[in-house]
Amino acid sequence: MTENRRFSLIDAIRGIAVVNMVLYHLCYDIFCAFGVWSAFPRAVPAVIWERLICCTFIVVSGISLHFTRHGWRRGLIVTLCGIVTTAVTVIFTPDQSIWFGVLSFLGCAMLFTYAIRKLLDRMKPLVGVIVFFLLFMLCYGIPSGYIGLFSFPLIHLPEALYQFKWLFFLGFPSKDFFSADYFPFLQWIFLYLFGYQLWRLIEQKSLEKYFYRKIPFFDFIGRHSLIIYMVHQLVLYGICWLIFSL
Repeated sequence: MTENRRFSLIDAIRGIAVVNMVLYHLCYDIFCAFGVWSAFPRAVPAVIWERLICCTFIVVSGISLHFTRHGWRRGLIVTLCGIVTTAVTVIFTPDQSIWFGVLSFLGCAMLFTYAIRKLLDRMKPLVGVIVFFLLFMLCYGIPSGYIGLFSFPLIHLPEALYQFKWLFFLGFPSKDFFSADYFPFLQWIFLYLFGYQLWRLIEQKSLEKYFYRKIPFFDFIGRHSLIIYMVHQLVLYGICWLIFSL
């Protein structure tokens, strides 16, 4: 994807997700971090809002892997940002620490997908889209102890898998595990691969021409999503701290 033929609509979709993420985290800081309404993340509208944001980020990231010539470098940078996020939260907000959050997942997903991209490219795009979405649906409940259809269990997994604390990154958290932002690999990797194959299907159907369209502001935000992600919570938390401390 050259600069003058950039698929700006993809940037805009990512930008819309970024704006929603900032708004969601502002609500989270107000309601949870400062004790206004601790049940906010469990409210049905908030759950749906958060899932839509996350799914958009992951699918768009899978799509965008097609447009980078430096997949290894990009994956390592995002993984490093995830490690920095964990370190900062553990040091400064230990009660809201993040272990294997969305950046850590996206970095690992980029590295994994880039490593097997030649194998993925041998699949028929439609088959890949269907298979990986079905696998995402089946594996969605792994952190909750089951294989199933999203929130409906079909097969319960052995409890022994959840006894090893170091397996949390795969999707087997122990009972005392907590993370304010948690995207285990086995739960979400298939949605990332779905995004990767979705773009191949779009190209196969010659639909990519529709993605050159620009949406001002949002496409700019989308091009700078990583920077915004890294700084937005510091800014939001600082603003909320000033407001609630006065």
